[in-house]
Amino acid sequence: MQAVILAAGLAKRLRPLTDTTPKCLLDVRGKNLLHRTMDNIISCGIRDFIFVTGYRENMIKDYLKKNFGNVNIEILTNSDYENNNNSYSLWMTKDYVKDSFILLDSDILFDAGIISKLLADKHENGAAVNVTGNLDDEQIKVRVGNDGRILEISKIVPIKEAAGESIGIEKFSRSFAGEMFKILDRKIIRENNVNEFYEKTFEEIIERNDPGNSMYCVDVSEYECMEIDTVEDYYKAQKE
Repeated sequence: MQAVILAAGLAKRLRPLTDTTPKCLLDVRGKNLLHRTMDNIISCGIRDFIFVTGYRENMIKDYLKKNFGNVNIEILTNSDYENNNNSYSLWMTKDYVKDSFILLDSDILFDAGIISKLLADKHENGAAVNVTGNLDDEQIKVRVGNDGRILEISKIVPIKEAAGESIGIEKFSRSFAGEMFKILDRKIIRENNVNEFYEKTFEEIIERNDPGNSMYCVDVSEYECMEIDTVEDYYKAQKE
């Protein structure tokens, strides 16, 4: 099992906090987001990491080298991070993903129990979901079938039809990854579609209704989790 962590973005909405620091190195009550993320994943037995970095990447590289030299870390550089989105960063990992893997962005503050529950789930492909009725239009929401299979994952899922919010941590089999990278190849190489969220690619696989590559909802609502996108989010995290 590998972990793919995307940490290339500028984090414009977190300025001025990110004027001189990538957001994954922002401190939250004595420990930065990156350190918390690594501790949580390593505690669940994963020791093989792929990072995609961009903005102020040397700070991230130096931090990982200093604090996590005892695990295997591959770091890829997204040099055009100002002009592309996380689907491009994910596509960059295609020659490095060799196994099943978990995927997450680097701006999530979360309980390690989320990783444990996702890994323990019987399905090969799943998204950690905060099952709640407290939703808004900006969240990535999921619509789920009676068997727990995800039927839709996007911001435009109607709130009244949504089971909850996808928190941005997923688990994928090597088979799902293969299909995902084929789609990303088409979008990025042939269509030059570099500025898209990776959920659009998940949805394309979901719409095929292939039982072997179905994606399931993993309810992690008993654990604390938040994505830090804005200055307000950051101070909320510090407080709570």
